[in-house]
Amino acid sequence: MIGALAQIDYLANAGLTPWHRATALGKLLLVGGILGLAVFAPSLRLLVAVHVMVWALVLTGRLPGRLVAAAAGYPLLFAALFVVSRWDATWQTPLRLVLRPLTASLAAVWLVGTTPYPDLFAPLSRVLPRGAGDGLFLTYRALFALLARSERLWRAFRLRGGLSGPARRQLALAGEGLGTLVVHGFERSQRLYSAMLLRGHSGRICGCRHYAEWSRADLWVGLAAIVLGAVSVWLWRTP
Repeated sequence: MIGALAQIDYLANAGLTPWHRATALGKLLLVGGILGLAVFAPSLRLLVAVHVMVWALVLTGRLPGRLVAAAAGYPLLFAALFVVSRWDATWQTPLRLVLRPLTASLAAVWLVGTTPYPDLFAPLSRVLPRGAGDGLFLTYRALFALLARSERLWRAFRLRGGLSGPARRQLALAGEGLGTLVVHGFERSQRLYSAMLLRGHSGRICGCRHYAEWSRADLWVGLAAIVLGAVSVWLWRTP
C-alpha cells in the first residue's frame, strides 16, 4: 500500500502530460462533474460513456496500468456484495452497480495521479473549515511515515514469532503494537507542531497560490468538460 501511494505521489509531481500542467481547480471541477454523473446518471449508456471517458483520461495521463488497477479496484469487492444482494436476473443492474464505484475511483486516481498534493488541497482549504483544511494538508504527508512504520512493525511482529502461540497472546501483542503506533503518531505530531512554531506558524497553513493559474494545458480540461456535458445531454434520457 505504501508503495502504491508513494508512486502516485511521485507521478503527480514528475508527470509531463498536459493533465499534469493543468490547474488543480479545473481538474477538481471536471472530476466533480464525473462523480455526479457516476452517482446520478439514469441511463446505462451514459454511465458507460462516462466510464470510457475516464479511462481515456487515465491512459492519456500515462498512469501505470498495474498501479491504476491496484488503486481503483478496491470498490469491486464491495460492489460485488451489492450485486449479489440486488441482482434481479438481468445484466443491466450488475453492470450499473459495478460501473458507478469503479468510474468514481478511476476519476479519483486520475486526479491525485496528475495533481501534486499542495495544489490539490489548496482550493479545498478555501472551502473547508480551517481545522479540516489544515488537517488534510498535514495528514497526507504524515500518512506515508505512519504506513512505513506500521509495515516495519508488522515485519518485526512476524519475525519475532508474533503470529505463533495462542490467540490471546497474538491479540495482546497486536494491541501493544497498535498502542506503539498511537504513541509514535502523537509524538510525531508534537514535534511537527513545535517545528512549525519555530518557523513562524501563526495558526493558518497557507497552501500554494498557483492552483488556479490557468495555462494552455487547461484547454484540454475545458475540452474534456465540453465533451462530458455534450454526452450527458445526448444520453441522459437514453435507456
